[in-house]
Amino acid sequence: MTLAPRLFDVVVLGAGAAGLMCAIEAGKRGRSVLVIDHARAPGEKIRISGGGRCNFTNLDASPRAYLSANPRFCISALKRYTQHDFIALVDRHAIAWHEKTLGQLFCDGSARQIVDMLLRELRDAGGELALSTSIEEVSRTADGFHLRTSAGLLACRSLVVATGGKSIPKMGATGLGYEIAEHFGLKIVPTRPGLVPLTLEPGSLERLAPLAGVAVEASVRHGKTRFDEGLLFTHRGLSGPSILQISSYWREGDDIEIALAPGIDVFAQLRDARASNGRQAPVSALSAFLPRRLAQLVADSEAGGRNLADLSDRHLRQIDSAVNAWRLKPTASEGYRTAEVTLGGVDTAGLDQRTMQAKEAPGLFFIGEVVDVTGWLGGYNFQWAWSSGWCAGQAV
Repeated sequence: MTLAPRLFDVVVLGAGAAGLMCAIEAGKRGRSVLVIDHARAPGEKIRISGGGRCNFTNLDASPRAYLSANPRFCISALKRYTQHDFIALVDRHAIAWHEKTLGQLFCDGSARQIVDMLLRELRDAGGELALSTSIEEVSRTADGFHLRTSAGLLACRSLVVATGGKSIPKMGATGLGYEIAEHFGLKIVPTRPGLVPLTLEPGSLERLAPLAGVAVEASVRHGKTRFDEGLLFTHRGLSGPSILQISSYWREGDDIEIALAPGIDVFAQLRDARASNGRQAPVSALSAFLPRRLAQLVADSEAGGRNLADLSDRHLRQIDSAVNAWRLKPTASEGYRTAEVTLGGVDTAGLDQRTMQAKEAPGLFFIGEVVDVTGWLGGYNFQWAWSSGWCAGQAV
């Protein structure tokens, strides 16, 4: 005798930011909701984000901060559920928060507060949560969908895919969402790691080895895109916020240009230092605005053992370029292992921008990172999760 599947109005695959938000909103509308996740705990990416304090949104979460094959797709969701709406939710739960740089909002305490808030909201909305549960098969029925899971058979009228991307595989990231999308005829924009450190070829790594651990405020450019944030030299290449940001735009074979002392006229500084004390070593003048180890490497590379008095204006301009117009070609990124997000995903051409529903598969929804919408570093991807999850929750 075959047991009848448990029936829900809505089944959400993925107990992350987007999935929990969608389930909460659906439950508020009187829907019976089940959230499934193969992990042992919900909201793991929330828990580890922001150094354990969760950078839960950004005050400037506007469409310009998102990458997609269709940059306009995210506009509707971001307008219908804004960063201020989520801040109001956080405030209602009396979670203290603060603004860091560039509009980034963090919990004063633990990121666990955001997870607990969402679970409380889910419980109050009547939603259920099934953890350590894997999806074995998804099929279409006349009334919705059947799911065969490690915990038994399920049926639902609406199925929401909020399974995230491929980033941070050690936390259980998989390509399940993409497989479901393709099974139901949706296209996938090719995926690649985003917000990820960049690696350099062995010769460059050897030359820059003394700089491992050195950090500067830099300006990093790729084409017309520029980010002015911190840069960190590592034993594998380059990291830090400015590099993570530019990595989402960089493609293998491309150059990037870095200003290590943005806003400083290095040529003028060195010329003035030469005029006031020509016997001074270039490293001393450069150390006025660069970390000593970085100043030493630039001086050794561009000036040898000469003093400032021995350097012509042409030499000073070369040093200026070495500092503020440093061009290099990364060899690769560190990949999904350290990537914070996955670029690409379910093609938005197949989704309704107001509801996140698949146009050719009524009742099937895709939200969050699995969709081809990726934000900048700094809380933007969480806001996309809240916004897209909220929109789907109004429609399921």
